[in-house]
Amino acid sequence: MSVETDAQPSEPEKRSSGHSDEEASDAIVVKGLNYKVPEKHILRDVNLNVRKGEVLAIMGKSGSGKTTLLKCLAGLIKPTSGQVEIFNQDIAPLSESELDDVRLKIGLVFQYAALFDSLSVYDNVSFGIVNHKRISRRETSKIVADRLAEVGMEGTEKLFPSQLSGGMQKRVGLARALAMEPGVLLYDEPTSGLDPVIAHSIDDLIVETRDRLGMTSVVVSHDIASIFRIADRIAMVDEGAIIAAGTPDEIRASSNSKVKEFVTQE
Repeated sequence: MSVETDAQPSEPEKRSSGHSDEEASDAIVVKGLNYKVPEKHILRDVNLNVRKGEVLAIMGKSGSGKTTLLKCLAGLIKPTSGQVEIFNQDIAPLSESELDDVRLKIGLVFQYAALFDSLSVYDNVSFGIVNHKRISRRETSKIVADRLAEVGMEGTEKLFPSQLSGGMQKRVGLARALAMEPGVLLYDEPTSGLDPVIAHSIDDLIVETRDRLGMTSVVVSHDIASIFRIADRIAMVDEGAIIAAGTPDEIRASSNSKVKEFVTQE
């Protein structure tokens, strides 16, 4: 269950399939990922595998590079070098128009929900459907109602973001992401700014979404309690590199001093 994979398939395996059995079970594969800006090397040779149907949490201090990594996975920024494979397609070299097609497979749940203030809940959730799918208003309404019900927000279609609490806004943000039927969900600090009770409910929702839909999820967070509640596996980023990866028990038992220091914040 290693996040980093150095093993290479044998020559016959390469010729027969192009991917090892382990790679075939991965929704996301990152290989040798680097991201640089002038004066700073933000991501350093990152190797990361995310299995289909699991919740992988990426933790680290502010400025460690974890949000930049999430943006690379979402195709929002292009890496300086390396590969980012989403369902066996390397998105790093794609043009902007080609990326648009890939992004339809990726659901993003932003740190501050990122709802459109001037749009109702209905219009927020249906935004992607209206712009990317040719279906009737009736079908759209059913999808919106179903997704809102799944996140415990049924009957809120006519409300506006200003009428919702922070936790409710994040639920609507998740409903909007699910409405596009993505293969992968990426969460950026989903419990940030929420009180412990509401944060716990968001954690439960992430796990329920995985269990109900078999959803592959990547959660970037510095909330230690949340990470250990939801994650099947955890990767820690420090100064742009992954310094530890494994199950929650393996991370708790890590001898790495930086990991131990971070985890004891819980």
